[in-house]
Amino acid sequence: MERRMDINEGGRRRGRALEEAILCAAWAELLDHGYASFTMEGVAKRAGTSRPVLARRWPSRPDLAVAAIGHYNKNNPIDVPDLGNVRAELMVLFQKLSERGTRTMAKVLFSMNDYFVETNSSLVDLQRKLADGSKLREVLQRGVDRGELDQSKMTPRISSLPLDLFRHELIMTHKPVSSALIVEIIDTIFLPLAAAKAEG
Repeated sequence: MERRMDINEGGRRRGRALEEAILCAAWAELLDHGYASFTMEGVAKRAGTSRPVLARRWPSRPDLAVAAIGHYNKNNPIDVPDLGNVRAELMVLFQKLSERGTRTMAKVLFSMNDYFVETNSSLVDLQRKLADGSKLREVLQRGVDRGELDQSKMTPRISSLPLDLFRHELIMTHKPVSSALIVEIIDTIFLPLAAAKAEG
């Protein structure tokens, strides 16, 4: 269950408490209004502070937006336990990504066109700032360590392939990625490319 981030804190806030309130307010603004209507003033009002307070920490609205998305990810991590099987772990990972993506993250990312124009950047650049894909890398490394995946086949392109295909489907349809498609991505496309050959 996602952690609820309450921004209604009483009293005068400083330091970490104030930063938490601002980032929660910024995320709520992005989720409610999208980046096109995202303003420092709107975030300040929602957080119960002033624009100069925000500007001291984040010089521009793109900086604040990226910080808010990163803060949301940090507070709502996707946990994939070691199940002893890379296929099972990939299924859990992508099911959780599908549930979260359509409810929150995808909704925000779909609204970020103005951000990319404003910063002369792309979705790939944003993903790098957010260290997106780290959970997938963790799952794949466990698969390599267990001998299920061939390390020599784990090129950057192949390693990112399942997540790239998943994102493409999410972006193109704006709908949850079905379990059937997740199975197809893992079993029909990724594992045949990356699996270690069975000995014998």
